[in-house]
Amino acid sequence: MARENTTGVGRRAAGPQAGRASVNEDTVVTDSPDEESGGSSTYLVPGLERGLRILSEFSAREPVLGAPELSKRIGIPRTTTFRLLQTLEALGFLERANGDRHFRLGVAVLRLGFEYLSSLELTDFGTPILERLRDQTGLSTHLLIRDERDVVFVAKAQTHDPMFSSVKVHVGTRLPAHATVHGQVLMGDLTLTQLRELYPESQLERFTDRTPATVDELYERIRETAVQGYAVSEASFERGISVVSAPVRDQSGKVVAALTATVPRSDIGGDEERAPLVAMVCSAALDLSARLNYRPAADDPTLAQSRR
Repeated sequence: MARENTTGVGRRAAGPQAGRASVNEDTVVTDSPDEESGGSSTYLVPGLERGLRILSEFSAREPVLGAPELSKRIGIPRTTTFRLLQTLEALGFLERANGDRHFRLGVAVLRLGFEYLSSLELTDFGTPILERLRDQTGLSTHLLIRDERDVVFVAKAQTHDPMFSSVKVHVGTRLPAHATVHGQVLMGDLTLTQLRELYPESQLERFTDRTPATVDELYERIRETAVQGYAVSEASFERGISVVSAPVRDQSGKVVAALTATVPRSDIGGDEERAPLVAMVCSAALDLSARLNYRPAADDPTLAQSRR
């Protein structure tokens, strides 16, 4: 799914006390004391902003993009776009593909991504929990976060069982949030107004006949999941794959991740199989939440499920 452009930054005009500024096409230089002190500066560097926006346009659905298309999307002249592309290429963030004017992401982006993931408390705390849940269930387990309209896999524990080796999801994989139970878990804190701001279109993209068709339908699914304390998907997004997913919360009670176990079948089975699996996934999610200093209330539905 094409990633939404979420990196555009609005510019604020500098006030009379902001200090003198010298501006050209790609840089802003200022003697404002805010820059030296690390305060909330009103100054942006247009060239850097544009370069980052260019990088954000690449996605799994559009891994290769041309200079003319990027120029049109960002809204800047082609000559400026090509200079930015050459700079990003020289630094390793882009590389040539399919001709002189086509590019794809380079290894420097991957390196930054891994550095980011390794810095996350979620992955530090979550990896041993995923591994323990994998060993308990014999299933592959994953940790996901939400990036606007996508869910992103940030950690995994691959099953050792060769029967289930076909279920492989790479760290960094993105899926559409509205079409997956992972996303419905991760959007559990959103109000209907916030959801409509995130999805302004009247009809949502359909992937199967079980995909919510409208924001109202999506919101109803999200609320059902929140009340239940977990979510189950049986071949709802991908045939032959079922998942159980539960929310991970931080100290404030906000949903910050989803923890899942993946079953390589179109159905999980009867209650004698489903109930223990739900309980183990919910227990693991609560364990990770506890490490993020979340303390569940007595009526927390995920807590209730973990005790069954």
